[in-house]
Amino acid sequence: MGNQQTIKNPVVKLENVSKFYGQGNLLVKALDKINLEVNKGDYLAVMGASGSGKSTAMNILGCLDRPTHGSYLLNGLQVEELNDDALADLRNQELGFVFQQFHLLQDATALENVLLPMIYAGIPQSAREELAKQALEKVGLMERMQNYPNQLSGGQQQRVAIARAIINQPSLLLADEPTGALDSSTTEDVLNLFDELHKQGITLVLVTHEDEVAKRAQKVAKFKDGKIIEIS
Repeated sequence: MGNQQTIKNPVVKLENVSKFYGQGNLLVKALDKINLEVNKGDYLAVMGASGSGKSTAMNILGCLDRPTHGSYLLNGLQVEELNDDALADLRNQELGFVFQQFHLLQDATALENVLLPMIYAGIPQSAREELAKQALEKVGLMERMQNYPNQLSGGQQQRVAIARAIINQPSLLLADEPTGALDSSTTEDVLNLFDELHKQGITLVLVTHEDEVAKRAQKVAKFKDGKIIEIS
């Protein structure tokens, strides 16, 4: 019993994960036997050139794709064995996504955009609005909750997207080039928000090609030719 406190419970555990496309002479090894652990509360940046495998890895982490070989445990659940419906449920309940393009519904207010994942998660209507307001408050946008995306700056739209991503209290927040469409000042604001979320205990994996962005993370995993060549 005394050893239990020292046992790590990884949110993410990839073991010998490979992803192949094509066959024969046209076989492409997008990922080649990678191993990765992300523990609760970690903040990991993922870097690599185009074609290094980092986007494929993110798609697998986000349950948007399946490995060809190997094992993916998400909170102890064997992901590659799940059917499509179970994967969709897992994405909604355990994962939050933030993208370079904000993917907001243009005809929905900021509040309505943030509400959306809770509808799919079956959270009662009576609770949804209050939770959405709390999430918008957390990202500093309470006063803009009735605005539509075209009435918001790029940074404000990304904050709405982050509020939507954290609304179901995901085990893992995945951010794919989240500052790629933002200017340097707005980038700083969004990165400060990620820092704050990390301090609150959110487990965060962020893909970036910018050293300045990666420096904000606790650890950096560098990909090359489908392999992780360094974790520092």
